[in-house]
Order: sequence, then C-alpha cells, then structure tokens
Amino acid sequence: MKKKSKGAERPVAAVVLRLYVAGQTPKSLAALSNLRRICTEHLEGKYRIEVIDLVKNPQLAQGDQILAIPTLVRKLPPPIRKIIGDLSNTGRVLVGLNLHEGAGGLRARAAGG
Repeated sequence: MKKKSKGAERPVAAVVLRLYVAGQTPKSLAALSNLRRICTEHLEGKYRIEVIDLVKNPQLAQGDQILAIPTLVRKLPPPIRKIIGDLSNTGRVLVGLNLHEGAGGLRARAAGG
C-alpha cells in the first residue's frame, strides 16, 4: 500500500479567482489587498487566488479578454464573472462574484438561483 505524502492533498477550492494587474501600481496593490481581505472574511478558505502580472506576461490578457486593469475574473464556479477596479467596495464585489450569505458563510449561487 502506498503512503500519501502530507503535502500532496490540497483542499478543493470552491471559488477560483484570477486577478489581472499591471506591476506594483497603487491600484493593483489595493485590488490584491482588498481581494485577500474579502476572501478571508467571506470565503472561509474555500478559494484560490491566481495573480497575473500583465507587465511580465502581456499575452495572458487575451485568454480572458482583459481590456482594463486591475480586473478580477471568477473562473470557478461557472459562469465566468468579471469585475474591474480596485475591489474596495466589498458589497459590490460580492454581488459581482454572484455570491450570497448562507449557512456557514458565503457560497456560490447555484445556476438559476
């Protein structure tokens, strides 16, 4: 019987977020800070944040059709949702991500709900 390594198992992310930024600008740093705060307060560790720096990898903007930065893209659960800006308005971000309060914190709304 094979033993599993302790680091091999990762908790499943219920929400996958991709933040597109342009280097270390004040708006980019604010967006990342605000996103981390929102996720910590409302998603209870059931999320994954991917930060894409378009200064280093400009070709990656095409995949998610990024026209402005900073832009947050919710990749999972479907459908894909986008929010542009520094994410300072928590209520607007939660509505934009299509999340609502439920038992045990925020949960992604089911399709049609």
